[in-house]
Amino acid sequence: MTSEGPLVVKLGGALIDNAHALRATIAAIGALEAVAPGSTVIVHGGGSAVDRQRARMGMETRRHEGIRITPPEQMEQIAAVLAGATSARLTGALLAEGVRAVGMTLASGGLTRAHVAVREGVDLGRVGEIAGGCPDVAHALLERGLVPVISSVAADAQGAPLTVNADDAAVAVARIVAARALVFLTDVPGVRGAEGQILSRLDRSAAESLIASGAISGGMIPKVRGAIEAAERCGVPVVFAGLADPAALATIAAGGAAGTSVAAGPAAHGAQSGSPATPVRAQPATCMEVRS
Repeated sequence: MTSEGPLVVKLGGALIDNAHALRATIAAIGALEAVAPGSTVIVHGGGSAVDRQRARMGMETRRHEGIRITPPEQMEQIAAVLAGATSARLTGALLAEGVRAVGMTLASGGLTRAHVAVREGVDLGRVGEIAGGCPDVAHALLERGLVPVISSVAADAQGAPLTVNADDAAVAVARIVAARALVFLTDVPGVRGAEGQILSRLDRSAAESLIASGAISGGMIPKVRGAIEAAERCGVPVVFAGLADPAALATIAAGGAAGTSVAAGPAAHGAQSGSPATPVRAQPATCMEVRS
C-alpha cells in the first residue's frame, strides 16, 4: 500500500458488460499493480446482471431516484449475482492478468456497517446505507500486495444481507480506507455541462444547478451527489472518467488530470483542462462513522 493511500476504482454494470472495455480496464489495473502492488481497491456493482436475473425469475425491477428497489424476497438472487457470479468473474479476470485479487463483500472483516435505507414515503426494501466501518481488513490485504475486489452487498446488525448502491458503496469505502482518489469509470468521459461539454471540475453549487436544469439526470444524480459528499467530508478527490479510456487510470494514479474532478471548492466550468486535485495522505487504520 502506498503512503498516499489506495486508488479506489468503481466498476459498474455498463463496464462489466462491455467485454472490450473490461479487458482494457483489467489490463490497466494490472499495469498499476505491477508498478505498485497493493495500491488499488475495486468496488463493483452489477446492476445489468441483476436486472437480467430478475427478468429470468419473473421479478419486476422498480427504481426510485436511480436506485433499484429491493423487495426482501429478491435479496437472495441479488446477492448471488453480485457477491457470487459477478465477483467471481472480476476476480478471475484480474488473477489472469497477474493481479492478486481477493473477492469480498462490504461486510467482510467488518469493513463496513450498514442499516436499511430510509426514504420518506418510499419503501426501498433491502436497500442499505453504510453507517461506518473499519479499514483493517482492506489495509491488511493492501499491505501484502493484494487487491480487494468488493461487491456492493453489505449486512445489517443482524447479519442479514443488504444491497447498497454501488456508487454510494465506493464513496463510503474511499472514506473508510482513506483513499488518495476515487475513480468512477462510466459510459461517458466525464460529467457533461448544459452545452454537452465535459466539465474539468465540478462543485455542489454547479452540480445542483445542472440537476435542476436536467443536464444531470437519472442514475448520474446519486453518482454526482455522492461524489461531492465524499469530496466535502473527507477531502478525497473524486474523478469521473470514461470506460473507453482505461489509460485515464494511469493518468490519475500519477496525479494527472482526466475526466471530471469533483471537489468541494469552486468549479472551473468548461472544456477538459485544469490541474488535478490534491491527494490526501492515508490515515492510520481506525474505525469511523460515515454520515449519510
